[in-house]
Amino acid sequence: MDASERTAPGVKSATRTVALLDFFARQGGMYSLTQIQQELGYPKSSLYALLRTLVQLGWVETDPTGTLYRIGMRALLVGASYIDGDPVVGMAHETLDWLAEVTGETVHFGRLDDHDVVYLSSRPSRHNLRPVIRVGRRVPTHSTSLGKALLADHPDPAFPADLERQTERTITDRDDLRVELRRIRERGHAVDREENTPGVCCFGVALRLQRPARDAISVSIPAIRLDDVREREISALLLQARERIEYAAYHLIHP
Repeated sequence: MDASERTAPGVKSATRTVALLDFFARQGGMYSLTQIQQELGYPKSSLYALLRTLVQLGWVETDPTGTLYRIGMRALLVGASYIDGDPVVGMAHETLDWLAEVTGETVHFGRLDDHDVVYLSSRPSRHNLRPVIRVGRRVPTHSTSLGKALLADHPDPAFPADLERQTERTITDRDDLRVELRRIRERGHAVDREENTPGVCCFGVALRLQRPARDAISVSIPAIRLDDVREREISALLLQARERIEYAAYHLIHP
């Protein structure tokens, strides 16, 4: 037996553990052993043993009956440490506060992860009527201003096999999405006009801290509060915010 064969069981176990935690992170909610097995395809006996181990370690939690499972507290602690230790998120903190103050609207910082954008930081609007976005939420790139801004910064962006419809306004045709990305490059910012959430419009720009860009910021506003003047104001302030973050990043690298 060679080294790769001896380590294969451990590698398989690690792969299954990561896939299981990723399933919980993406789906949310609580699931039975049968539901998880149907989704992941692992043998029930080994899946049950894995779940019980993760419950003991705090990575997975169960309901009072012990038959339903969800992501555990330890995953939150690890996720929080990722955000707290990220230099770009920390560097953008002051500018996100400023952008939320001058626009009065909800502000987001997101990072590209495969075909999704993950929210790493958010500032709530001061208005009662406002979108609610939780840190750690995943949203599709093709239906959000954050995602489209990042796709537009890629010379050959990769699309998912299926451009899933989020609302009746979501772009679900690949050619239409390519046309939209060309418009974003020409305009300098991305716009989501109720394409991900009904009643909410978003404006986003990619942060040019690396190319292609990995991070982006956005401003979300209820469509009822949006007009042409307000759109121009938000777009201009968003571009200013990007310049502030990129300036701070440059001087961090070149003090």
